Amino acid sequence: MTRATSPGPGLGQADFEKFREYFYKRTGIQFAGSKRYFVDKRIDACIRGAGFDSFLTWFAALRLSDQPDLLQDVINQLTINETYFLREDYQFDSMIKTVLPEVLAARGGAARIDGPVKILSLPCSTGEEPYSIALRLLEEWDQIDTVDVEIHGADIDSAVLDQARHGSYGERSLQRVPKRWVTKYFAPVGAGRFQLDAEIRDVVTLHQMNVCDTAAMRRFREFDVVFCRNVLIYFDELSSRRAAENLYGAMRPGGYLFLGHSESMSRISPIFTPTRLPEGIVYQRPNTGAK
Repeated sequence: MTRATSPGPGLGQADFEKFREYFYKRTGIQFAGSKRYFVDKRIDACIRGAGFDSFLTWFAALRLSDQPDLLQDVINQLTINETYFLREDYQFDSMIKTVLPEVLAARGGAARIDGPVKILSLPCSTGEEPYSIALRLLEEWDQIDTVDVEIHGADIDSAVLDQARHGSYGERSLQRVPKRWVTKYFAPVGAGRFQLDAEIRDVVTLHQMNVCDTAAMRRFREFDVVFCRNVLIYFDELSSRRAAENLYGAMRPGGYLFLGHSESMSRISPIFTPTRLPEGIVYQRPNTGAK
């Protein structure tokens, strides 16, 4: 194995198809032909970074699965992580004003609730979404001092999870956060960046997880609220349906699922019940049926 020393050509069509099929089988994500330029550049970076001299030698090693870092590297390169604090925050309004009160009522009320309220953010990217949930609950939910809450974040990309654990963010990520919250919960660390307090970061448990991996998703159970926003749009019909079934299995009967504003579970699977709340549409796992 020798290190590449000059730019290689883009993938041939046959190579692109081989890679696209392999990546789809491993992640559920399928790239359209219009993404060729993006895919070519990212794969070339993976090949060079791993020290291979051609696509064929790199791809052969990737498929052998004896070097798992190769697969993780290409996943990290090809997944898109665009997020910021309090994104689509009308859904957090819905969680606090409507969903959590209904969750508590369904589980016997705040005084008699059996086990913690469990909230999942998937994909959580660099942490802005689960940390936004934590901040909104701390600042605005009147039951936070009496009800035990678990917040979990999960993502397929190991690099963004490392960033989430560190919790350092630039001004763009924080543009929607009230100044008072920035002063209260973040410390300046130079170069226009701010680090979230360790106490808040410790509230969120982070996992590496692919929502299309049915076996791995079995680790997730009994979630009352799930945010799975702006990821199903990257899946084809089969992968979207598998993801929906895995999310269903991760939730309590009666649990609530939030999708991105451009996504609709009704076009993917009938297993969730669409429910109109004052703040918008949310999807529920029905109360009947096996867990």
